[in-house]
Amino acid sequence: MSSGKSGPPRVLIIVQNLPVPLDRRVWLECQALKANGYSVSVICPKGPGDPSRQVIDGIAIYKYRPAPGAKGLGGFALEFIYSWLRTAALSIQVRRERGFDVIQACNPPDTYWLLARLWRLGGTKFIFDQHDLNPELYLSRFGEPKALGGKLQLRGLRWLERMTYHTADHVISTNESYKRLAITRGGKADNHVTVVRSGPDTRSMRPVYPPTFIRSGADKLLVYLGIMGPQDGVEMILHVADDLIHRRGRTGLRVALLGFGDCLEDLKRQCTELGLDQHVIFTGRADRAMIADYLSAADVGLCPDLKTPLNDVSTMNKTMEYMAYALPSVSFDLIETRVSGADTVTYVPSGDKSAFADAIEELLNDSDLRVSRGIAARARVSKVLDWAPQASRYVSVFDDLTGKSADPSAHVGPGDQPAPPKGRTFVDLEAEAELRRFIIERTGLPANDANPAVTVA
Repeated sequence: MSSGKSGPPRVLIIVQNLPVPLDRRVWLECQALKANGYSVSVICPKGPGDPSRQVIDGIAIYKYRPAPGAKGLGGFALEFIYSWLRTAALSIQVRRERGFDVIQACNPPDTYWLLARLWRLGGTKFIFDQHDLNPELYLSRFGEPKALGGKLQLRGLRWLERMTYHTADHVISTNESYKRLAITRGGKADNHVTVVRSGPDTRSMRPVYPPTFIRSGADKLLVYLGIMGPQDGVEMILHVADDLIHRRGRTGLRVALLGFGDCLEDLKRQCTELGLDQHVIFTGRADRAMIADYLSAADVGLCPDLKTPLNDVSTMNKTMEYMAYALPSVSFDLIETRVSGADTVTYVPSGDKSAFADAIEELLNDSDLRVSRGIAARARVSKVLDWAPQASRYVSVFDDLTGKSADPSAHVGPGDQPAPPKGRTFVDLEAEAELRRFIIERTGLPANDANPAVTVA
């Protein structure tokens, strides 16, 4: 396919549920395309303090003020309409200023197929990067509808998903479960669906020596990283913490909840009601440096997602992010979490609070188990789940669609080691004795170590 002008093929990526570069998967996709010779533009909502226009690493980001928080069916409908219209207007601006040959829409929601059809009149191709299953999300939050209104809502979500599948020239799925649905429910041919897992870039996402204030004097630290919505089960962490501290008498325990979402304020109130304010910290939005500090300082990562129609077949990014920091974790037993974590994660029956607490205590009490799980997790994520091979598959979709010749030399090589967050030092993953010590203690660089691996002042 010709780009319509001399120069590289041009891609416009549309995201509605998170700003960029906060959306890690989308930002890695942008960087992969840019590194392989594509011109990349993004339309997304603003985060707090974000400007309307940014150019980061050569990637042009167009941002609009997000809609007010939605409540009820009418509120969500207004949010989708508002976001769609703002995105459509910005797409005209991007077309005029930079142009695009391919649109990639990332769901939720499944509404941008219509915009893609409008631009298709000018020869634009459409790629659907499916991050969520919206019908399953509805079922997970509300159950199988019995009233007519609920049935119509679910039917509408299925129709929007079907139209997105039918409009897409190619579908990118985050795992094999999603791919099967794109083929069976979406009617896509196998060669029109490509699995691109949300693997972390393990060259940069790796343990650092954390500052002492992260633990705040606690003996052990538990951490959760992710969105805090109704389907994410974060309230389970508070109940487990209540069990460990107030019923089992666990002392010296601190719990860090990193992230934001619709349930954040409710979770804070619940935390107070359970008498956990002195043990639990809510950090809000977490940037790369904060994630590195907390996941490096923590002893156990928490995956409280219940076994629902959505969660069971979804890839949990936090599981792989814990693994990247050599952090053992506890999860409810989900199909796709087992695909990611294999035997490096402790699995317990969905919803079993006591079993979840037992699994945490087992890891906290057994330093050898934490070491073996942490080392195995880091090895698996770097060898099996790393972003580099995913990036190759991702870029190949665009190469095939645009007719661009692949350039293997454009991919970042393993020798190009990124620097750690400013002021931090990477743990030497090849120094076995020091890595074991670090996983057990999760403390800073030993005082007698005069040759840290990589440090930025």
